Amino acid sequence: MKKILISLLSILLITGAAVKASDLVIESKTQTYSETDNKIKFNGDVKVKIDDMKVVGESADVSVNGNQELDTATFYDKPYAYEVKKNKKREVKANILKLSLITKVVRAEGDTQSTIFDGKVPVAVINADVQEYDTKTGLMTATGGVVINYKELETFSNVAKIRTDKNGDLKDIELIGNAKVKDKANESYADKFVYNGVTKVLNAYGNTTSTTVNDDGSKLVLKSSMQEYNQAKGTFNASGNVRVWYQDYYAAGPKISIYPNKEGKPNEIYFTGRSSITQGVRTIYADKIKMNVNPKDFHAEGNTRTVIKNIGSGSDENSSMGLGL
Repeated sequence: MKKILISLLSILLITGAAVKASDLVIESKTQTYSETDNKIKFNGDVKVKIDDMKVVGESADVSVNGNQELDTATFYDKPYAYEVKKNKKREVKANILKLSLITKVVRAEGDTQSTIFDGKVPVAVINADVQEYDTKTGLMTATGGVVINYKELETFSNVAKIRTDKNGDLKDIELIGNAKVKDKANESYADKFVYNGVTKVLNAYGNTTSTTVNDDGSKLVLKSSMQEYNQAKGTFNASGNVRVWYQDYYAAGPKISIYPNKEGKPNEIYFTGRSSITQGVRTIYADKIKMNVNPKDFHAEGNTRTVIKNIGSGSDENSSMGLGL
């Protein structure tokens, strides 16, 4: 989870800053105006510049509203938009790009792809059916098969929303609908992920499942209604029908807290509230259970109760052994 947070933060901190009033400069081989369509049309090697943003394409038009104000600039035939700030470059490709000159909203439609470069090296790629960025509110919304790639990290969701402040710093990010975050050794699923850039807390809501693969190949699987990772403290919490699978252990309870080892792997798992842990035919119930991953063991306390299944079965149907539990 920690690697996921750091990776997402690295991708999304450069989503942009507020846009001030500026000139729109358009160059092309031909420019025509149609009063019937209320559009200015540009064809052939179209180049557009607004502040630090540049758009290159073969054709474009700018619509004019009833007040004779420039309304929306639309670029066709797979245009290419890019912005360069210091050593960082962000580019957007799509079938169609639309820029509202009134609301300052940029919209990319059809096979959209945003790529972020550090120097000449691409460090992040965002693919979606549609990507829209509101330069006034700092909200970027990607919809339709959203995939974010960052080195070994991938995220998948139906919708992604990224909010930034006026300085371009990350406020929060949401991955919504069939959301998945994956790297080499970890996978997390949820109906929704929310990361707060101020508190450095990642929350997962609805049908949450997290899987961690340890160095020896063993898996720790956790399912619950809600999961929370605190990046600053390095702690992990889950609540709501919590279930944990690890090797031959199966544990369940209303709430858990997980603390990592020195390598950042989940190690100490504390169950609070009436919980249980099962190993083979034995199940222990207690008010509190501590489960260790390495070395593998557990400790139960508080009204403990043990149930062992199928004790005393044999050839004599009348023989039995009572545990008195």
